[in-house]
Amino acid sequence: MKKYEEKTEVLERIANGITWWIGSIPSLIAHTLFFIISFLLPLLGLVEFDKMLLILTTVVSLEAIYLAIFIQMSVNKSHEKIEDIQEDIEDIQEDIEEISEDIEEISEDIEEINEDIEDIQEDIEEINEEEDDEDHSERAKNVMLKSNVSSNKNEIKALKDKIQELQDKIDELKNE
Repeated sequence: MKKYEEKTEVLERIANGITWWIGSIPSLIAHTLFFIISFLLPLLGLVEFDKMLLILTTVVSLEAIYLAIFIQMSVNKSHEKIEDIQEDIEDIQEDIEEISEDIEEISEDIEEINEDIEDIQEDIEEINEEEDDEDHSERAKNVMLKSNVSSNKNEIKALKDKIQELQDKIDELKNE
């Protein structure tokens, strides 16, 4: 089986070389010279015209048959390459679809994260507002307590003063 594949590869390389050469400028020049020489041979009297046409027609027919085979081989090889390329394109399209799906999922995740961030920011603002309210409440309580303490001190002082007055009056009354 391996020898068959090796022989096939050699024949394919030869066929590819011939196909390449047939489509080249040197081939065009060689064919042109061949036809010129073919038509000059009867004119020079070296070969009969009918015989030259018969040989030329046979050679050209054989060449056409082989060229058709080589061309078909090239077409087949091109078709195989095109099929391979189409498979690659399909694989790439599948990969692109998967990547698109992944991007959509990532976009959804990012949206969810943004929503979570907004929720967290709102919670932080609420906490700050509550702290501010608590701070204001605490400050207000402290101010009121201080105010009450001051007021109480003043009242106590006033009461002490009153008690002192009353004590003084009692002392006066005792002395009288």
